[in-house]
Amino acid sequence: MVSSQVPVIDLGPWRSGDPAARARTAARVDEALQAAGFLLVTGHGLDPELPARIRDAARTFFRLPPGAKRPYAVSVGGRGWLGPGAEANSYAEGTASPPDLKESWSWAADDPTGVPSVDAEWFRPNAWPAEVPELRPLVTAYLAAMRALSDELLELLAVALTLPEDHFTRHTGHPTWGFNVNWYPGAVGPPLPGQFRIGPHTDFGTVTVLDREPGAGGLQIHTDDGGWQDAPYDPAALTVNIGDLLARWTGDRWRAGRHRVLPPPAHAPAEELLSLVYFYECDPHTRVESLPAPLGRVVHEPVDSHTYLRAKLDAITVS
Repeated sequence: MVSSQVPVIDLGPWRSGDPAARARTAARVDEALQAAGFLLVTGHGLDPELPARIRDAARTFFRLPPGAKRPYAVSVGGRGWLGPGAEANSYAEGTASPPDLKESWSWAADDPTGVPSVDAEWFRPNAWPAEVPELRPLVTAYLAAMRALSDELLELLAVALTLPEDHFTRHTGHPTWGFNVNWYPGAVGPPLPGQFRIGPHTDFGTVTVLDREPGAGGLQIHTDDGGWQDAPYDPAALTVNIGDLLARWTGDRWRAGRHRVLPPPAHAPAEELLSLVYFYECDPHTRVESLPAPLGRVVHEPVDSHTYLRAKLDAITVS
């Protein structure tokens, strides 16, 4: 069962400073990330009202008529509104499919490094919908919490590999990140063959932190022994999975969490869901090299982190 491979990890013992408690937490994380690439994380300290308030504000935007949203339209990797048909995530793993049944508002890293070529590609200003001014302070607070939590998770992951605590965070001094509010509307009609709210894929970066709503047309994760199964849900937990870059970094000791989001089901065609997805990465142009054996299992060719990320973003963009 997926639930046995996706444990609930309470950060309280990790934060306690007790060496034995930290070691037990790290060992459970290592085991889980070898199995499915996913964790449920509690004890994270996020104000539970903050995601709810972001959802309320975001729904106000997404329910506007298309003409009001169109001025904010961008392509994948941009800052603004990704409208229907803009993205097809299954292309990231080389599978053709119809576009994903969703809309998103996307933010990304915007704190310039001072290197013009890097800033022009990865640290551009964000856009904010003028129709929903309350969204900006809410999202700004959420992003600060996600950045801190993601670095803490990377420290935990380093210790889970018996590496120095800063093995990954020494490469997140000025990282890139992305944040999507994904709206999965109901009443979109029958899906086309092979069409999902989000097609099967793995994420691209280091860690992804997801605050989601459960639904019949919701998140599924894939394991080698169980195939596709509904992802476990805990209202107190954030769902965390690792992405391709971190899997490569670990020499495939840990698997990138493969997942998809089902289309609205026939028995609940009006189901509407909204997810908050924070994609963490690393400093631009980090050289990502596989850990050697016995920690690593596969030695990948070293990659430039952001050449790799750009290729993945381009792959899922619908022309």
